[in-house]
Amino acid sequence: MNNILEDPIVRISTANGSHRCVSLPEIYAALMQDKIDAFPALRPHQRHAWHAFLVQLGAMAIHRAGLNEPPDDAEEWQRILRGLTPEFPDDEPWHLIVEDITKPAFMQPQASSVDRQKDYRNRVETPDELDMLVTSKNHDLKSAVAVVANADDWLFALITLQTMEGYSGRGNYGISRMPSGYGNRPAFSITSSERYGLHIKRDVEGLLEHRQSILIEYPMSDAGIGLVWIVPWDGTKAEALLPSDLEPYYIEVCRRIRLQYRAGELKATRANSDFKRIVDVKGLTGDPWAPIGKIPNQKGTPPTFLGPRKFGYARIVDGLTSPDWEQPVLLRPIRSERKSLSTMQLVARGMVRGEGGTQGYHERIVPLKPKATRALGRAEGAQELGDIARDRIAQIGIIQSILRHAIATFAAHGNSDPKIHRNGNPSPNDLARPWVVQLDAIVDSSFFEDLQIEFEADGNDERQHIRNEWLRDSVIAEANTVLRSAQNSLPCPANQRYRSIAAATVLFKRRIDKELSFVFDKPEED
Repeated sequence: MNNILEDPIVRISTANGSHRCVSLPEIYAALMQDKIDAFPALRPHQRHAWHAFLVQLGAMAIHRAGLNEPPDDAEEWQRILRGLTPEFPDDEPWHLIVEDITKPAFMQPQASSVDRQKDYRNRVETPDELDMLVTSKNHDLKSAVAVVANADDWLFALITLQTMEGYSGRGNYGISRMPSGYGNRPAFSITSSERYGLHIKRDVEGLLEHRQSILIEYPMSDAGIGLVWIVPWDGTKAEALLPSDLEPYYIEVCRRIRLQYRAGELKATRANSDFKRIVDVKGLTGDPWAPIGKIPNQKGTPPTFLGPRKFGYARIVDGLTSPDWEQPVLLRPIRSERKSLSTMQLVARGMVRGEGGTQGYHERIVPLKPKATRALGRAEGAQELGDIARDRIAQIGIIQSILRHAIATFAAHGNSDPKIHRNGNPSPNDLARPWVVQLDAIVDSSFFEDLQIEFEADGNDERQHIRNEWLRDSVIAEANTVLRSAQNSLPCPANQRYRSIAAATVLFKRRIDKELSFVFDKPEED
């Protein structure tokens, strides 16, 4: 009972409230009919790995079968998935466990001979120990605790490791779809719905639509290797695959892993490698979800996208509209969406990686109005949207600077020099920082809704009116509220409190009036 093409291995929750286990073809059929509500064993940080796996595999199978659209029948899905591995009539590449190490198993490359069995010395007892999520503190998310694990727990951990992992020590190399071993594989796409089926079906259609453009831009082969785990691998440099060996939507494996039964329970062993499975291409693989930096850094490596700032509004604006980034193909509207009047959803996901561990999984959903959605498909539209967004971000920065100065003045007991700081206590600027972050979070919560109101307006005068109203009644008003909260919360001697409040309040108003005076201009009356 471990052939995912035939056996009910993965737990699902369906739209009618039922729970059952299904095979991979049944998953695809249910997804295409939008019948899946959840995968109970799927952990939050595994969402993109599972999503990308299903989309890439589905698109490959449909293309190789010569179909024009995704089928919604489980038997047809079984046929076209099996068509990806015709050289294995016994379905070894789809089995979670294959005892013969010279044959592949699911996401587990085969060895050249049985002698290589000795390489697999490192035991893995639980699926979360196999997973790529390594936290800097064990109390962030306890590791190796999934002692009682089901087959789908191992399946999701295996897919996440093999398609999302970075460098984690000698002999443990990362995936080719990241620009560095300490990089990340972010995901940006748009969809009409966050539901699993509608999002996956839309992205499959997107890959089918954009396949030729990726072949033109990247040195890959239309008939190249799609399932990297079916190619023998002993971890040597001579076996490293080139981009020209691969098909555009290849699913890779970066580690030598084998699952087996030990004492009646699923376990795993792993082996180190002397070289990467795919030669280092600095992440330039045509990943359909990842923004690619157009400007290389000093070492010639494209910069990573997702940093510790999570998916704040400035980061999202970069990914959507910055001229420094090449938009991933799935962030652009597909053919059926280009004239749609429906609201779409931007889905941004990513794991932040650093040396020695991960720094958290982040996800954000942003509703997109029709005009903003259409803009993402055109360079001039994205630039127009981006210009408005960057102007707004710059003006937010001015208000944050003013707020920081005002709170620091209060914290310095009315002294407007923020460098004043006594007795080793936190500086006034240090005391102001959390309050500026609070304002940023308030602005962030409605940034994209407010941005699109201005973007959809007609004419510069109308847009300027909307901008001024937003700055005055939203950002500046909220900054004023935060200033008062800081004055009520930060310590201040009673005999200096009135002077400190007055100095901070006057400074805030004076700088706002000077640096943002246009916000308060009244339109001339007829």
